[in-house]
Amino acid sequence: MAAPGDTGAVDSGRMLVQACINGARELTQHPRLTADATLAAADAARAVAAGAREIHVHPKDAAGRDSVAPDHVGEWVSALRAACPGIPIGVTTGAWTAPDVERRIAAIEAWTELPDYASVNWHEAGADEVAVALRRRGVGVEAGIWDGTGFEVWRDSAVRAECLRVLIELPDEAADGVRTHAEGLIAHVRAEDAEVPILLHGEERSAWPALALAAELGLDTRIGLEDTLVLPDDRTAFDNAALVRAAMAFVAPA
Repeated sequence: MAAPGDTGAVDSGRMLVQACINGARELTQHPRLTADATLAAADAARAVAAGAREIHVHPKDAAGRDSVAPDHVGEWVSALRAACPGIPIGVTTGAWTAPDVERRIAAIEAWTELPDYASVNWHEAGADEVAVALRRRGVGVEAGIWDGTGFEVWRDSAVRAECLRVLIELPDEAADGVRTHAEGLIAHVRAEDAEVPILLHGEERSAWPALALAAELGLDTRIGLEDTLVLPDDRTAFDNAALVRAAMAFVAPA
């Protein structure tokens, strides 16, 4: 596991492309979405070969539902580590995985296979408590900020300085609104902490415009079937590796 506070990925100014391989999508939305950790790990390995330097995953139960239960997190993190040696692995702690905050924290405290980091959505109730539980276990924290409300909670958080990065997440919105939305959130974060790494990404319609903007601004970014099922030309992506290869054309153009 990466050292506490270490991103495990950023090096010498090179942009990080993180592969977000599944998300909370229904498994029927794409053939590569699966409840089988071994199959998902093989898909993740292809994404790493295509250029991804981190993996963000939503561990699943047998029915394909997102889970923070220790057995599910352990199974998925172990499978990904075996398939992607040396690659930092992150998981979700979204409120939908266990709506009761105390239950979510109890699950984190019982994890036996620790991820390198976990995303915490700061607009969700109990974000500070979840982040404290993660840091107590030595797990890094990605601070997910969707909007002004989440930013304000993060800004006032006692855990803010311990976050390894801020994840600025844009909703499904038209491309012409991406720059204004993103730059507003970036400016607020930079006003509070000029040095914290920022990973910018969008979802659905905003996924590729946000990735292009991240490349322009020199920010870390992510792509994968969690955020979009399509390539920049609107063709359905074959797998996560296809999305990562397309992202690399923005990050490191020929």
